[in-house]
Amino acid sequence: MSSNARHAVVTGASSGIGRSIAESLLADGWRVSGLDVAQPSIVDPSFTHIAVNLADGADIARVSTALPNVDALVHAAGVLRVGPLGQLDHAGGELMWRLHVDAATRLADAIVPGMAQRGQGRVVFIGSRVAQGMAGRGQYAATKAALIALARSWATEVAAQGVTVNVVSPAATATGMLIDPARQGSAPRLPPIGRLIEPTEIAALVGFLLSAPAAAITGQDIAICGGSSLAR
Repeated sequence: MSSNARHAVVTGASSGIGRSIAESLLADGWRVSGLDVAQPSIVDPSFTHIAVNLADGADIARVSTALPNVDALVHAAGVLRVGPLGQLDHAGGELMWRLHVDAATRLADAIVPGMAQRGQGRVVFIGSRVAQGMAGRGQYAATKAALIALARSWATEVAAQGVTVNVVSPAATATGMLIDPARQGSAPRLPPIGRLIEPTEIAALVGFLLSAPAAAITGQDIAICGGSSLAR
């Protein structure tokens, strides 16, 4: 492992989209710190697992202070809880807010100012096409929509310091979240391309956004949706 390797912090790196992003970055020569409450699933000399409960602000503060200079922050950790009005999962809604929005806020607050001081940095939040609204997923949609507002606001604050902040919003993706019992009765919508989005496709887009040629892309919500956003 080169001491000059770029350092990325990736949340949710033990599974799904987060794991795919971490593996892709490692293959590209990054040094990756994976933040997750789950046990690590990646074995690589350039990968460091950091056990943290991302729904706990105090636990995030504990690990944030110990992170060395960070060149990229990718917040991919997430859960899905569903329910229509009258049957809302209030505990699940609170969990989603803490994990999706509050964790992003705390991590960015701890990491991004250092990026700005060094004159370079990349931040990517994994959002969702559902942020535009979807029956039965209002609470989930609200948390993902909040990420877009945060990204646009913070992108404005740090653009002149060489830091970009973007959101990548996938449609239904082939991860373990699709078989989570918590989403029972809320089947994923297959995109017009006729298949689910692959985590590796999301990882490739994230990798580009973290690269030098993506320096002029900031404050954007980029859909990777297999045509789901097209007018029908």
